Amino acid sequence: MSVRWQIHLLFIIQLVSMGAMEMSGPFWPVHLHSLSHSDDLFTFASIAVYIGPMLGIMLTSTFWGRLGDRFGHKAMMMRALFGLAITQLALAYANDVWLILMLRFLQGACAGYIAPAQAYGVSIESPARRAKLFAYLQVSTNVGSLGGALVGGVILDHAAFFWINFSAAILCTICLISVWVLLPVVTPKGTNRDAAPDATPVAKISILRSPQIISILTILGILLLGRMVTQSPFSIYVLNIFDVGNWVVGFCYGLLALGFVVSASLWARYFEGRAARDILGGMCLVIAGCVVVTGLAGATRSIFVFTAMYFIWGVLLGATTPVLTALVSRAAGDHRQGHVLGLAQSTAQFASIAGIALGGLFSQAAGLSNIYFLVGFVYAIGFVLTVFARARADTIARPSEIPGE
Repeated sequence: MSVRWQIHLLFIIQLVSMGAMEMSGPFWPVHLHSLSHSDDLFTFASIAVYIGPMLGIMLTSTFWGRLGDRFGHKAMMMRALFGLAITQLALAYANDVWLILMLRFLQGACAGYIAPAQAYGVSIESPARRAKLFAYLQVSTNVGSLGGALVGGVILDHAAFFWINFSAAILCTICLISVWVLLPVVTPKGTNRDAAPDATPVAKISILRSPQIISILTILGILLLGRMVTQSPFSIYVLNIFDVGNWVVGFCYGLLALGFVVSASLWARYFEGRAARDILGGMCLVIAGCVVVTGLAGATRSIFVFTAMYFIWGVLLGATTPVLTALVSRAAGDHRQGHVLGLAQSTAQFASIAGIALGGLFSQAAGLSNIYFLVGFVYAIGFVLTVFARARADTIARPSEIPGE
């Protein structure tokens, strides 16, 4: 099987497995409400059921990534899919709120599929195409999320919640078998002779002591935090501010993912082959655009302007996570890909948790109508950090300067 077909297979497996997880995503509050004996328990559970998996991934992704560097990323992909299949099957039969919350945490801790899939892709893809690889795989995640939520809604309209989780377990098992049978084993690299010149210092010291990687991860975390601020209050905001139907809420929410899907590969192609300084300079403009767009979204009282801003916001986000993740990958040695991508995944989960918590607290303290101005402020902080990171990026070489290319 050629490298291109292996990459396409990674896309399909990630789409199906992430779609399987999102089949239950929007409907957990509905299921938990029927199991909760008090309003307080339901309020806590409806938040914890989403934060639990994020917390599990945050605590374990770096550990699994280092194991992948040592034993191979295919093994870690199979381990993650096995964990997803088992926990989804257990969730199908779980009828106690606290058991569900425990299983959701274990699901995140035992799974964490995205980081090893990215690391496996890096091990078979050309270094110059990493931004395209990460964009391609994140498009897969977004399409899977949209499709999974739709399929889950159809199942729930015609059957019990049990069948959502049971179907997800079957899909994850199919993905596990596909990885086992169709993807070849790639031996982890023990040296970094193929790494970029800027990766040499990172290979000699701890990744956590690399200023390049830490600064990029910090920017990535700030941008994800800003994105997640509106996650919890979004539906209430749209309904209260614009007085529209529920279908409009879903339409606006989907436009953000649609914008990401449409633009991610184009942004990756635009930034391909550029030096880190040039990439961060372009990222400054993208983040400045996010400040403007979210400010307009918060100021407008027209649903048409709001939906347009949401689509444009999604288009801009297509340039952030994939390109910055590729930059982090490029700054590390080839034998540290699992470690650094696991660290990036942990950063993403921590930022997501912080963003959800900040959005909930802010909407209660300062008013729901001001939530998008908080998002703009967070992006402004990210803009300042990116400007400083750009000034220190001269030591990161262009991919074309890598020896042998």
